[in-house]
This record gives sequence, structure tokens and C-alpha cells, in this order.
Amino acid sequence: MGPGVGWQTPERPADARFASSELGQLFASKTSVPRLWDSGVADKSETVHAWEVSDQLLQIRQDVESCYFAAQTMKMKIQTSFYELPTDSHVALRDSLLSHIQNLKDMSPVIVTQLALAIADLALQMASWKGCVHTAVSRYNNDVTSLPFLLEILTVLPEEVHSRSLRIGANRRTEIIEDLAFYSSTVVSLLVTCVGKAGNDEKMLIKIFRCLGSWFNLGVLDSTFMANSKLLSLLFEVLQQDKTSSNLHEAASDCVCSALYAIENVDSNLPLALQLFQGVLTLETAYHMAVAREDLDKVLNYCRIFTELCETFLDKIVCTPGHGLGDLRTIELLLICAGHPQYEVVEISFNFWYRLGEHLYKTEDAVIHSIFKAYIQRLLHALARHCQLDPDHEGIPEETDDFGEFRMRVSDLVKDLIFLVGSVECFAQLYATLKEGNPSWEVTEAVLFIMASIAKSVDQENNPTLVEVLDGVVRLPETVHVAVRYTSIELVGEMSEVVDRNPHFLDPVLGFLMKGLCEKQLASVAAKAIHNICSVCRDHMAQHFSGLLEIARSLDSFMLSPEAAVGLLKGTALVLARLPLEKISACLSELCAVQVMALKKLLSQEPSNGLSSDPTVPLDRLAVIFRHTNPIVENGQTHPCQKVIQEMVSVYQEHQHSCFLYLGSILVDEYGMEEGCRQGLLDMLQALCVPTFRLIEQPNGLQNHPDTVDDLFRLATRFIQRSPITLLRSQVVLPILQWAIAATTLDHRDANCSVMKFLRDLVHTGVANDHEEDFEARKELIGQVMTQLGQQLVNQLLHTSCFCLPPYTLPDVAEVLWEIMQVDRPTFCRWLENSLKGLPKETSGGAMQVTHKQLTDFHKQVTSAEECKQVCWALRDFTRLFR
Repeated sequence: MGPGVGWQTPERPADARFASSELGQLFASKTSVPRLWDSGVADKSETVHAWEVSDQLLQIRQDVESCYFAAQTMKMKIQTSFYELPTDSHVALRDSLLSHIQNLKDMSPVIVTQLALAIADLALQMASWKGCVHTAVSRYNNDVTSLPFLLEILTVLPEEVHSRSLRIGANRRTEIIEDLAFYSSTVVSLLVTCVGKAGNDEKMLIKIFRCLGSWFNLGVLDSTFMANSKLLSLLFEVLQQDKTSSNLHEAASDCVCSALYAIENVDSNLPLALQLFQGVLTLETAYHMAVAREDLDKVLNYCRIFTELCETFLDKIVCTPGHGLGDLRTIELLLICAGHPQYEVVEISFNFWYRLGEHLYKTEDAVIHSIFKAYIQRLLHALARHCQLDPDHEGIPEETDDFGEFRMRVSDLVKDLIFLVGSVECFAQLYATLKEGNPSWEVTEAVLFIMASIAKSVDQENNPTLVEVLDGVVRLPETVHVAVRYTSIELVGEMSEVVDRNPHFLDPVLGFLMKGLCEKQLASVAAKAIHNICSVCRDHMAQHFSGLLEIARSLDSFMLSPEAAVGLLKGTALVLARLPLEKISACLSELCAVQVMALKKLLSQEPSNGLSSDPTVPLDRLAVIFRHTNPIVENGQTHPCQKVIQEMVSVYQEHQHSCFLYLGSILVDEYGMEEGCRQGLLDMLQALCVPTFRLIEQPNGLQNHPDTVDDLFRLATRFIQRSPITLLRSQVVLPILQWAIAATTLDHRDANCSVMKFLRDLVHTGVANDHEEDFEARKELIGQVMTQLGQQLVNQLLHTSCFCLPPYTLPDVAEVLWEIMQVDRPTFCRWLENSLKGLPKETSGGAMQVTHKQLTDFHKQVTSAEECKQVCWALRDFTRLFR
């Protein structure tokens, strides 16, 4: 609770003296807590007070709400603010928590869970607490009433080892995992004992299975020991029994899946692998029983187990199909699941089918491929059936609901697997089902949907089926179900290469698509198909440009999604680029004029008139026009984008939408190398920077506006790529660089990527001797920038890698460090050494964060690296010490 909330510290009952009197004294000793937070964020006494109040509330045990609040607060403080406590308070805190969980065990399970998490997080950070498993087991295992919360502690402890909430570092994590592995047999023995005491207590069995699964997930259980354990046979017993409850069934299924995941390296875990393999194969009958009883929860659980089985033994299945652990009964189990009427069941197995496709694609073994062809054909037939809409469905197929997303995943999977059965053969078979039978509309639509998924992969050479399909689709009567028309339009869009090879189809195809464009339900899909036709048939479409221009003029009269409208303009711009040069500029101006007028309208309207003042739509449209049309402007002519730039800058003063910056980057990308445009583009950048800096210098400005950060540095990067000297000699380069350094801490994928790309390209421009005449000037300017900000940049990159950014960003950081090193390696060595000296050597819990040898090894690995990837490897290993 913060200050001013009216919180009163409750009176402690006279008899409530906790192991905690020592803890209370330490909390009260406020001077011993280091001030590690920023001034103004929280007063030292307030942050310490939160620990003490939480402890007192747990001691009083007034009601569930106050105890839950206190337990959760204690857990959060241990996770995020453990550094506030002096080391000599850790033992008292541990003893107090162990006392609280015992005293509160009967109040509420959620309180027990929060306290168990607090104890686990404390154990992981408190270096002086050796053998935490032994402490807990020896303290509570003889008391039957304490077993439930003991199991909760032992369940969350392995789960928290890799928690992203705790940055305990690789050294401490390794130490903990070794400690837990040492005591793993103690835990398994305890679980076996608990099974004996549980009898038919379902809740207890669920806790046992959850705990076992947690230890499987950590990967510290001995596989030979577990292969012979009663716990394993009990799991399959529970899963085979028809009377097992849903909750117990789910817990047992989760545990088996965890065990299968833990033995991914099958050969080194062979005894356990064999037991699990044989155990899962016995569950087929139980699956059929669950189907007969229409128990979907159990069906989904079995499918999860079958899928995990197949994923674990995938290498065996591909390398030795039909033999030993490559037994193809595993795949048969998944195809049985694919036959279930609910699409959610087969969807569980998709990741396995993706991986199987990848493995088979890499093997290039015709014999192996032929073995799996029949299985894939059966899967594709099942998927086509699952893609059918309900017979009473009205309107077009929904793409954004769960079923629509399932169909999109089916489309992706079919594209990945079609090489095994042959796209030509499959396409012809699908068409035959439409031509020879008289299928219902929902079957027709599903078949057309699968055909659209594979149309692009069908060989175009001498393939009369493609032409016949295209001819049949464009002749479809308007009376067919609208969903069939919708999917037919999608199919035509995917067959744009067939149209390009058979230009006599262009007019009927465009006529077919225009009918769709004029109907509300079909407009967006028709626009997407026209975009595809324009992209592939650009030369043939030039004669139809006037029609495209007419559509573009009245774009808002069609009922299009924003993406479809932009796609249509992209198609128009692509065709425009194929027109004679003298026509391009005039048509480009006309295309832009509509959007410029929209911007002017935004400027002129009153803010209070209720109309949208969002300029995103016209700016996105302008961006796509400029991106895909590059007119050649003669000397003395006004550039068609000049008017747009002027309008854009004035609108941006009023509305700081990041799309202005994005459009600016498009303009720089397209025209930045034209001498006559450079100064105008720089003026644009400087004008855009003023309100942008004002926006991001607000409190949490970078975090609150990642799109703006992304687009600002995308624009700056385009300048570095197209006209580096123009930017490097400008007044705006240093503020941009300082904001880039500040923004390196931003944990936002796109924004951080743009920042790192800018820094990398900026430094690189002074390193890459590309034999351009301005290289020496660039080298000198970058040298000046590095002298001024180099140490600060290296400090920030190292700090942000260790404490702020997720691992996937590290290759980008490594590229920046590599480029800085290329400018001046000896100076970089000193900068890096200084930065490393500033890193903490111990955790707040007293564990070794990083050794002197690890620091010197990292410095040597980076500074002696001969390739950027070596810097990346070193950085990845080093930052694990702080995660």
C-alpha cells in the first residue's frame, strides 16, 4: 500500500510473538537497508514498512483477504525487491515464512500457493540456505496435515528455477540445479510415501502428479530410477481407468507429457523411454472410450499425450520407420485423433506434423518419403473435412474467430506438407471431387479452400487442370452460397500466375473480381485478389490502369478493410511503374492528390466536430504509393511528393502519429540518393524530430510510444543508408544518437530492432571503405561521434544486455559492439574494461554473480573476436550470468 491510503498498521495480539521478533527488529532497523531506488520513487521507510506490515498481517490471521494480500505482497517483494533486505535478515525471513505456511495451511489454498512461491523464491536467491529441499522435507514430512503444503513448496521450487521474475544468474542457477538433482531421490521417495498415505484422496493424487511433473520438467530425475518407479505405473493406471475424474486425468496427462518432454534425448534415457512408449500405446482403448462417452476434456488430454509421444520419438520415426521406437503405431494414434469430429483435437498435433515435414524435407530419401505419403494423404483428407463450415452457416467465412484461425493454420500446414504427396496430383484429385460428384456447398467451399492453399505450388507447365479450374471458377453463378464465392475469389487471387501465362483470361477474371469488389461482403477479398493479379501480371495490367485509377479515386466508396485498401493501392502503384515515363509523374500526382486532400480536410476540421482526426489512413496509403512507384523527375520539374511532404510536416505538428515518420522513411528510401532532394528531406527530418523528442521525453515516453521509437529510428537509418554525410553534418545527429542510446533498454521487439539497426549502420558507415569519395569524411565524422559518446554507448549496451533485454535481441547488440570495435579496437578494449568494472559481482542474496575469471574471459573473447558471431556467442553466454 502506498502513502496516503489510510493504512493503519494493525495491533499485534499480545500472544503473537513470531520467530519473527528478530525479523521485526531487522525490518525496523531502517538504516541498514541500502537506498538502491531512485529518489522520489519510494521512501526507504515505506518500502521496508511493506515487509513488516505483510509479516504482521500473516501473523494475525484475521481473514482470507488480508492474509492473501500479505502473502502476495511478500512474494512480490521477494521476487522484485529482495535487495532491500540486509543479509542478516534472510534467516529470520525464512523461518518466519516456514512458520506462516504451517499456521495458515487450512485457511485457503491460494494463500498456501503464494507463501510456497515466496519460500521457493527466497531459497533460490538466499545463497546461505543450503539444502532447502532437505530443510522442508525433514521439517514437515512426518506430519500428514502438512503434506499438502510441503508438496506445494516442492512443486513450485523447480518451476521457479527458470522464472523470468528472478534474475539469479547462471552461476547460481547451476548451483541450485545441482542441489535439486542431489535431493531428487528424496523427493521421489516422499511422493511414493504420499501415494501410500493418499488412498483414494483425489486432491492428494493431483498434488503428487503435479509435483512429479515439475521435477520432470527441470530434468533432474534419474531416468533408470524412474523407469522402475511405482509412480510411473500409477500414472498409466489412472489414465486407463474410465472412472478417473477430469481433474485427476488432466494432472496425470500433464505429468506424462512432462516425462516425455524430459527424455527428448531418447538414447541417453532408454529405460524410461521404453516404459513411456509402451505405456502410452496402451491408452488407445481408453481414448475410444472417452470418444464414446463424448468426454472432450479426456479426448484432448489423450491427444496431447499421443502428440508428445510422437514429438519425443520423431527422430526414431523418421530414421527407422516401423522398427523399434520408430513404430508407426504412434502416427496411427494421431490419425485416429484427426478423425475426431471436433477440430480442436487434431489442432493439438499440428506442431508434430510441421516438424515431421521439416525432417522429411531434409532427408530427401524417396523410400522414406513413400512410407509417409499415405499417412499425409489421410491427414489432408481429414483436414479438408475439418475445414467445412456448418451447413446452416450464413455469410462469408470468418477469418478472425477460433475456427477461422484454425483454417489459416490448416492452410499453412498443407503448404508445408504438400511436397510429400505432390501438389499437381493433389490439386487434380481435389478438382475431381468437385467435377465428378455433386457435393454440398460446404464441401465445395472446403475443397476450394484447400485448393487455394496449394495453387501457387502447382507446376504451371502444361497443366490443363489449372486452366480448367480457373475457367470454371470465373463462370460460377452469383446464386451460389456467398462463402463459395468468397473462397473462389481467394483461389483466383492465388492463381495469378496462371492468368499471367494465359492473358486471354485477364478480362473475365477482372470482371469476376469487380463484381465481388462491388459487394460489401466480398469487397476486401476481391481487393486482395486484384492486388495479387496486379503484382504478378503487371505488364498485362498496364492497359487496365485507367480502371485501377478510377477505383483508387473512389476507394472509400467500397466497403474495404484498411489492409485491403492499401493492398489495392499497392497493386495500382506496381502497374503505374510499368507505364511510359511521361505518364508516371502525372498519374502519381493524381494518386497522391486524393490522400493530400484527405490530409487537408484533417487540418481544416474543428477538433470538436466528432470526426476522426487520425491521419493514419491517408498516410499509410501514401506510403504504399511511394514505396512501389519511383518516378524519374527532370531538372526544373516539381517533384510530385513535394506537396505531400509539406502537408505531412504541418499535420504532424498537430498529430504526433508514428505513421508520419514511417512515411518519411519511405520518402528518404526512395529519394534520398537524389542530390536535389537531400536538403528538403533533411528539413523534413528536423521538423519531425521536434515534436517526436517532445513526445518521448515525457515520463515513460519511450515505453509508452514504441511505435514512434520504431519509426523514428527507421527514418534515421534510411538517412544513414541513403545520404550519410547529410545526416552526420546536421545538428540533429547528436540528439538522435543520444535518444538511441537511451532507447537501447526498450524491451519491444520492433522498436529495439530499429534502434540497434540505426546504431549498427551509423557506426558501420565510418568503417566500410566502399570506395565512395566521401568515405574519409564519413570516417572522420564517425570518429568524432565515437570520441564523444563511445564509452557511454558501450556502457549502455552492456548494461541493457545483462539487465533489460531478452536473449533474442543479443545478435543485434553484438553487431553494434562489433562495428564499434572496428572503428578503433584498442580504445574499444578500454571502454569494455571500464564497463565490466561497473557490473555487480554478487547477487543481493549473497551468491556469486560473476567471477573475475568470467569477466576477463568475456573481455578476451570479445576483443579478440575475428567475426561478429563470436561476439554474439560470448555475449549470450556472459549475459546468462545475470538472468
